[in-house]
Formats: sequence, C-alpha cells, structure tokens
Amino acid sequence: MSNQTNTIPPEEHPVPDKNHTRRKRLFIGLFAIIIASAIGYGAYWYLYASRFVSTDNAYTATEVAQVTPSVSGTVQAVNVVDTQEVKAGDILVVIDEIDARLALNQAMADESQAHAQLAAAQADLKKAKIDLRRRKALIGSGSVSGDELTTAQNAYESASARIDQAKAAIAQAQARAEQARVDLSRTILRAPVDGVISKRTVQVGQKVQAGMPLMAVVPIQDIHVDANFKEGQLTHVRTGQSAEVVSDIHGSSVVYHGVVDGFSGGTGSAFALIPAQNATGNWIKVVQRLPIRIRLDPEELKANPLQVGLSMTVTVDTASGKPQE
Repeated sequence: MSNQTNTIPPEEHPVPDKNHTRRKRLFIGLFAIIIASAIGYGAYWYLYASRFVSTDNAYTATEVAQVTPSVSGTVQAVNVVDTQEVKAGDILVVIDEIDARLALNQAMADESQAHAQLAAAQADLKKAKIDLRRRKALIGSGSVSGDELTTAQNAYESASARIDQAKAAIAQAQARAEQARVDLSRTILRAPVDGVISKRTVQVGQKVQAGMPLMAVVPIQDIHVDANFKEGQLTHVRTGQSAEVVSDIHGSSVVYHGVVDGFSGGTGSAFALIPAQNATGNWIKVVQRLPIRIRLDPEELKANPLQVGLSMTVTVDTASGKPQE
C-alpha cells in the first residue's frame, strides 16, 4: 500500500487594491475638508458675518426745493435751464415789476396823505384846545354861555378823535406800503438752496399765478439713501450704526460710508394710496419692508456726486454705533 500525501495548498491572501485605498483616503480627506469648511464658515458667520444686514432695495432721495412765485405777473426773464447748478440766492426768474411798482407808489401816496391828514387834525386840535380854555376862563364872568362852552368841549373831543383816526390811517397806509415793497421784491425769484435745476416748466412771457410750480432745485450735496429692509432684518438695527453704500452708477469701486439716521413711521404698504385690507378671510402674510434713512458723508458725496432716484445697495453693521440704553 503506497503512502499518498495530501498536499494542502497554502491559503491565498488577497492583494490590496491600491486604487481603492487611494479613493478611500481622498473621500476621507474631502469629508474632513467639508467638515472643516462648515465649521469655519459657521464660526465666520457667528462671529462676524451675522452682524451685517444688506438690501439692494434702496434709492437716493433728498428734500427737493420747489420754486413758486408769491405774486402773479408776466415772466420777464428766466436765467437757468435744467441740469444747471446754482447757488443759494442766484436769480432764477424775474417777473415784470410794473404792477408791483405801481402798487408801491400808490401805497406811498396814501401814506403821505395820511400824514397830511394827521397834521391837519393836530392843528384843529390845537385850535379847539385854545378855544375851550378861553371859554372856561370866561364862564365864571357870564361872558360865555353854557351852550358855547359845550360846543367848544365837543369841538375839542372831535379834534382829538380825528387825531386817532389819522394815526390809524397812517398805520394802515404804512402796512400797505410795506406789503407793496415785499410784493415788489418777490418779483425776483432766487434759488432757496444750492443745487441743480430740475423740472423747469416756466417760459419767458408766460403769465404765472402765485403758487404755480415753476421749477425745482435739487440739493444733491444733501442726498441721503432710503433703504427698504425686510422687517425681519431690522431686529438689531439701531440709529447711529454705520453703513456702507454702493451705487449702481459708480459700481463697487466707489463705497460711500453712512450712518443710520432714523426709521420711517410706517411700512410702504401702510402709506399706500389704497392700503392693504388684512382683516379679510383671504389674508396671506406678506413680508413688509420698512424704510430707514442713511445719512451719507458729505465729502464722499462731493467727490462722487449722486442724483435723486439712483439704485443703491446698503449694508448696515449692527455691531457698530453706540449701544441703546
């Protein structure tokens, strides 16, 4: 019987797949990078980015000065055109002064007449006073009757009353003359503020009435920004906080620095011509926006002027400014 040896093959060990290992390490590294980035971004957001709120629903605005005449008349000259820069006090429009000049001359004549009437009344009073004194001196001797004394007394009182009437007439005439002088000065319309002429509608020879809008002066040096933030963005916004403002017209290369100047008294929908009626059965909640006013740096405005109505992007730093007590 022959001996048979059963040969057991050695155990086969699998060869590691290098590509699989490399991919696994890459996935682990990528996952670690994602986790680290998320943690870093979360820390950045919590410690820094969350303090800023931003909106691109913002526009430039200012208090436009309307130019309107205070007297009626025919326009004699118009010295400006749209887009022209003017200084406060510059003559914009001249209204024909003939009517105002005639009214002043008449008022001055009435004042002179009133003074003449006062002089005559004073002379009458002086004479009446002398007559009354003489009759009083003679009443005891019987040379003057009681009726004569009464007549003299009445004449004196009438002369005194005419003095008061003449003084009142002078005051009235002086008031008319002063009004006429004011009306004459108002035939020249001057720029109320520094700014740029806009919406000029007046022409030479046009008959204008008091209160008619002729043009507007836009004080671009005093422009501010009305930023319409969503109500949920305003939790930590306070007056006095700093803001950075970028305009579409100049781009991100020009950054204006401003300050939160105040909050509007209501949302845009609250002041709409037809306010929303929320007390209905079909009510749908709509996020509201509240305008806040951003005051800009005058020197930056001077270097890079803006016009009314331009689109802006506003970012407010809610961690800046003085804390509110």
